Amino acid sequence: MRLLTLVAVFCLAGLPSLAQSQTQLRLGHPQAETSAFQAGAQALAADLERRTHGRYKVQIFPAGALGGERELIASAQNGSLDLVLTSTGPVGLFVPDTLLTDIPFLFRDYEHARKVLDGPIGQDILARFQSKGLIGLAWGENGFRHLTNSKRPVSKPEDLRGLKIRTMENPVHITAFKVLGAQAAPMSFTDLYTALKVGTIDGQENPLPTILASGFGPLQKYLSLTGHVYSPALFIAAPATFNRLSEVDRKALVDAARVGAAAMRKRVSEIEAQALEALQKEGVIVESGIDKSKFQAALTPAYADYAKKFGNQTLERIRDYR
Repeated sequence: MRLLTLVAVFCLAGLPSLAQSQTQLRLGHPQAETSAFQAGAQALAADLERRTHGRYKVQIFPAGALGGERELIASAQNGSLDLVLTSTGPVGLFVPDTLLTDIPFLFRDYEHARKVLDGPIGQDILARFQSKGLIGLAWGENGFRHLTNSKRPVSKPEDLRGLKIRTMENPVHITAFKVLGAQAAPMSFTDLYTALKVGTIDGQENPLPTILASGFGPLQKYLSLTGHVYSPALFIAAPATFNRLSEVDRKALVDAARVGAAAMRKRVSEIEAQALEALQKEGVIVESGIDKSKFQAALTPAYADYAKKFGNQTLERIRDYR
C-alpha cells in the first residue's frame, strides 16, 4: 500500500512538468467556423499534435478574432502571432511574388491550379517568403471567385460599370476591376459584411463556400458565376516561431500544414456542391452561362500590365503547365 502511495505521489508530481513541456501555438484566420479555413486550421492542429506526440498544441482564432488578414500577416512578421491562414489577397503587400496567382483567368480549373502550386512554380514562390520576414508553409484553397451585387444582374463586362465592388487589398484585383469599369473598393474581409449590410458598397467577389459561410446571401440579390480568379490560401508561420523549432519539428509543422491544405481542398469541393443550391434558397438570383471570353477581352489592358510586372514568360509557363 505504501509503495502504491509513493508511486501515485511521484506521478502527480510529474504532471506539472508534463504540462510545461507542451507548447501552445496560436493560429489566426479571417473566416467563419463553418468555413474551409476552419477545416484546414483544425486539420493542421490535429496533425501537428499527433506528429509531436502532444508537445505542440495549436489554439485557433477564427473569424478575424485577432484582426484582419493584413494585421494577422504583420503579427506573424513581427513574431506576436505564431501561425496565419489567409487568402492570398493581402499577402502580396508583403511578398509581391504571390500576386501573380490572383491574375484573372490564369488557371483553367482546380486540377490545373493545384498542380501549379504544389509543383516547382508554387514551391519556388513559398521559398521567397523567408527573405520577406515570413515562412510560407503550404498552399491551401479558397476556391474560384464569383461576383455578387445588390443592384442588377451582371453577365457581361459592361454590366459592371459604376458598381462599387469590394476587392481584396491587392493591386492585381484592383487593376482588374477598374479596367472592367467598376469602382474598386479595397477593404479587409472582416469589414465586408458590415459594408454590404449598410450599403456602402454594392457588391463583392468570393468563392461560393465563403459567400455562403459568411452570410452574404441575404445581403446580395444577384450572383454571377464568373469564376474569374482562382483564390488560393496560404499557411504562414512566424520566423520567430519556426526558427526556434528543431529540424524534426519544422518538418512536422510543414507536413501538418500540407495536411491542412488537403483538408481545405476537400472541404471546398464539398461545400461548392451544396452552396449554389443553398444560396438560391436564400433568394439569390444566379447568372450562369457567363461568356468568360468577353471578360478576358475586356481585361486586355490589365494583362499587358501583369506581363510587365511578372514577365510574360512566367505567365505562359503557368498557363501551359500540365
